[in-house]
Amino acid sequence: MQYPSTQQPLTIKLINRLGRGLRAVGIAVPSLAPQSLLSKAKKQTGLNDFGDESFLSALDQLCTSLDKQARLSLIGRIAAQGMLIDNLKIRLQLTHYRKQRPEVAQQKVKRPIFVLGLPRTGTTILYELLAQDPAHRSPLSWEVSQPMPPPHSDTFSSDSRITEVEKVLQKTEILAPGFKAIHEIGSQLPQECVAILASHFMSDQYGATFFIPQYREWTLRQDMAKAYAWHYQFLQHLQVDYSKQRWVLKTPPHLPYLDTIVNQYPDAAIIHTHRDPMDVMGSISSLSCTLHSAFSDDIDPVEIAANEVIFFSEMLKVGMAQRDAMTDKDSRFFDVQFSDIITDPIAIIDNLYRHFDFDFTLEARQAMQNYLNHRPRDKHGTHQYTLKDFGLSREEHTHLFQEYNQRYGF
Repeated sequence: MQYPSTQQPLTIKLINRLGRGLRAVGIAVPSLAPQSLLSKAKKQTGLNDFGDESFLSALDQLCTSLDKQARLSLIGRIAAQGMLIDNLKIRLQLTHYRKQRPEVAQQKVKRPIFVLGLPRTGTTILYELLAQDPAHRSPLSWEVSQPMPPPHSDTFSSDSRITEVEKVLQKTEILAPGFKAIHEIGSQLPQECVAILASHFMSDQYGATFFIPQYREWTLRQDMAKAYAWHYQFLQHLQVDYSKQRWVLKTPPHLPYLDTIVNQYPDAAIIHTHRDPMDVMGSISSLSCTLHSAFSDDIDPVEIAANEVIFFSEMLKVGMAQRDAMTDKDSRFFDVQFSDIITDPIAIIDNLYRHFDFDFTLEARQAMQNYLNHRPRDKHGTHQYTLKDFGLSREEHTHLFQEYNQRYGF
């Protein structure tokens, strides 16, 4: 596989060639300086209050990594600046709205379900199936991307923002041809929590999108309490006019922050998916290279894969240690093997509902089965890769996951 893809439009290639010429004479545009981003967000919204400003240190770290490590193309710099300003605007708007409408802060987030595990271990299909339960609410891509005003139950499926966000999401396939064959995206699909945490700027949405290993390593060592407090506030905002019995939430990078999640959500139910890590590292590396290539013309698959292996092995170690220290871990967690998800996902969900004492209604069961019946695999093409493509091998890298493999039978 070539990165960027040979199918990337000529217009994109020409714009990025212009960017290389500008860099050659010492010009890096547009600016990713934090103060410039903050000023632009304030000007575009007419607002000044970002709420809790603990996010500023993360924004500084992120901008530094984007400038020094990400090897951004001109399109990449434009996209990065736009992404950062958009998330700053979300902070401003949600903070302002919260002050204008006190009932937002009065919302209770009760008994949320968190789905986590290494990427490519069945988290997405499990997440999407759980979202079919009429008792459940999952944050959809459109409402996370454009949360103002809060979605309303009467117009949730017809909101004009659905089409707007869909148009934006489809540009990913233009910039990174083949991405949808690896990871499906859509405005009405359940969105990962990295997108919610992105507006606190301590989120692996940035690490997955850009090559910024320094920022990623930094986030693993941070106290995420303020980030997950923002996560809670975001859910309060989304549910103020449209709430259900419980939220279903998902992202693999929840793994190293289990302590923080439990502190913020004391009644959280956590589902942990499992698969041999070396069965997924090639796929993860392929996904990262494809996505990074939308924003950089300088892609080193071996370097990217080496960083992915280190990042996710460390994530597992931290998560296992935090889980081991929990006195209620047996009741709080439910473990799922990838092979069982593939074989009979409805049976797995039946078991996890029993474990958490949820009511698995006939309506929910039928909705999930119907979703499975209409969800063909590989509808956007096949995802082809080998470990060798990324300089990975079981002989050289399995030891990084030794403790995890021993615990979960790989």
